[in-house]
Amino acid sequence: MKQIIALGGGGFSMEPDNPLLDLYILSQSPNKTPKICFLPTASGDSENYIQRFYHFFRNQNCVPSHLSLFNPPTRDLEGFLLEKDIIYVGGGNTKNLLALWKEWGIDEILKTAWQQGIILAGISAGAICWFEEGVTDSFGDALEPIHCLGFLKGSNCPHYDGEKDRRPSYQNLIQTNRIKSGIAADDGVAIHYVDQTIKEVISSRPYAQAYRVTYEDRVKEETIYTRYLGEGFETSKI
Repeated sequence: MKQIIALGGGGFSMEPDNPLLDLYILSQSPNKTPKICFLPTASGDSENYIQRFYHFFRNQNCVPSHLSLFNPPTRDLEGFLLEKDIIYVGGGNTKNLLALWKEWGIDEILKTAWQQGIILAGISAGAICWFEEGVTDSFGDALEPIHCLGFLKGSNCPHYDGEKDRRPSYQNLIQTNRIKSGIAADDGVAIHYVDQTIKEVISSRPYAQAYRVTYEDRVKEETIYTRYLGEGFETSKI
């Protein structure tokens, strides 16, 4: 079973006092104490980002680690990653993330991890990267399409409600056929895929949503049912 959990925004880096999305990610592992590895590549392996990861996950029932490509822990990166239960990719510059991963062979290792049932998760750039295409500001101050790993079909747009230009830019890119139809997610929303199917959409914020955005004569935006994790939150493993 292949799983990806794509966060449009939220998690420890955006909502340090709201652990709902990260607890959900941990709950999806069949292991009681899952080994979770953080890939902060998109941020240039920011030390502050890495420390925020450990600040949260060291206090949870898991075994946290991270992989820095600027200071790799071992020459055997494949062995290092494939013994994890969850791989969590941070946000930042998607273009640089993809370029570095290809240079180091991380893209192929992650595909193997996914196929072997290791849970892949990530926020923003760490969500976009799993799709065929995404909307990114990696090239400067404008939002543009970017080709990604293609594990998941279609396109993805994070921060749909968190940045004022996201919604109109994504819809325009789809309407002008510069990007494939896909899924957009507000901040605080995570989309949980099993293989190519959405298992469920969950949120850490009461009114945050995900949307299926397509174009047939006009742009259509369909709200996807989103389960709020507050108010008696219970994890739901597959």
